[in-house]
Amino acid sequence: MTKLISHEIDIVKSETSKINAVDFDNLTFGRTFTDHMFICDYENGAWQTPRIIPYQPMTMDPSARVFHYGQAVFEGMKAYKDADGKVWMFRPEDNFNRINKSSARLAMPEFPKEYFFKGLTTLLQMDSDWVKPGKGNSLYVRPFIIATDPAISASPSNNYRFMIICSPAKAYYTDKIKVLVAEKFSRSANGGVGFAKAAGNYAAQFYPTSLAQKRGFQQIIWTDADTHEKLEEAGTMNVFFRINDKLVTAPVSDRILDGVTRKSIIQLAQDNGIEVEVRPITVTELKNAAKAGSLKEIFGTGTAAVISPISAFEHAEELFELPNIDNSYADTLKDTMLNIQHNLTEDKHGWRYGV
Repeated sequence: MTKLISHEIDIVKSETSKINAVDFDNLTFGRTFTDHMFICDYENGAWQTPRIIPYQPMTMDPSARVFHYGQAVFEGMKAYKDADGKVWMFRPEDNFNRINKSSARLAMPEFPKEYFFKGLTTLLQMDSDWVKPGKGNSLYVRPFIIATDPAISASPSNNYRFMIICSPAKAYYTDKIKVLVAEKFSRSANGGVGFAKAAGNYAAQFYPTSLAQKRGFQQIIWTDADTHEKLEEAGTMNVFFRINDKLVTAPVSDRILDGVTRKSIIQLAQDNGIEVEVRPITVTELKNAAKAGSLKEIFGTGTAAVISPISAFEHAEELFELPNIDNSYADTLKDTMLNIQHNLTEDKHGWRYGV
C-alpha cells in the first residue's frame, strides 16, 4: 500500500502572472509554461505533503540518480475549455494508470490516485485562464517522476519527485509529414521498456530521427528489433494504416505504447462503421498495398499531435507517395475526437473529465 503523509496541498500563489506577455496565436510547442506547478516528494518510504508553487527553476544535487541511471517517466495529457468556460480533461485515469505502470517497470514508487487527481484539478483551476477556448487550442499537461536521491551507486533511488507542469498549445504538426521506415535502428525490444513512457525511450530516438531529417523526412516508422519487418510506431506516435476501407494498427506489447489517443481512435472508428484490425502488419504488406493502390492513408496518433497524416514513406530507397483523398479517415476521426474533447458533441463513452 502506498504510504501518504497528508491529503492536503500546500499552496503558494504567484504574485504576478506571465499570461499577458504570451502571444497565444504564435506558440512554439512546449516552450511556454503557466504560472504554477505541482510538486510532491517521496522520502523515507512515503509521499510527502504535495505543494503547488509558482513555476520556477529547482535545485538538484549533481549526483541525483536521474542524471546517471535514467529513472524518469512522464505522461502527456491535455485540458480543453468549452464555449461556457468549463475546463475538461480527456481520459485522465488512463494516464494515471499508465504513469504508475511505467514507474513500476523502472522500480519507482507508484503515485497515489488521491494526490494525482487533487493536484491535477487544483493546478488547472488555478491556471484556468491559460486554457483557451476553440478547437485546436489546449493546455498540454506534463506529469513526470524523477529519481532525486543524491547517490551514484547503480541501484534504484530512495527519493523521488513527482511534478506537473503545463504549457499552452496549438497543433503539434501542422502539415503532412514524410517518414522513413527503419531498417537498422530500433525503438524498443522484447522484454524492454517500450510500453512505458520512460524518458530514455525518447532520447534513443533522437539520433536515428536526426539522420532521417537530414534526408528530408520528419519522422521514422519503427520496426521490430528482431527482423525489422513488423511495423510498430511512427516517431513518438502510434500508427494506423488504411488499406482500402479498413484500418490496421499493430497490437500493443512490451515494445509498443498503449496510447490513449490510439485506443480512442479505434473506438471512434468502430462507432463510425469503419472496420479496424488490430494485428501485426509487415513492411512487405505495406509496400505491396502501396504498389497495388489499396494503401489509402497512413497517420500517427498521439496526445500532442492528435492525428498526424503521413504523405509518403520510404523503405530500401523506394519512395511511396500516398494519394490526396477527400473525407479522409484521418480528418474525420480527428474532428470527431476534437468535438468530444471540446464538449461540442455527445460523449457517449464517458471520456470527458470536468475540472
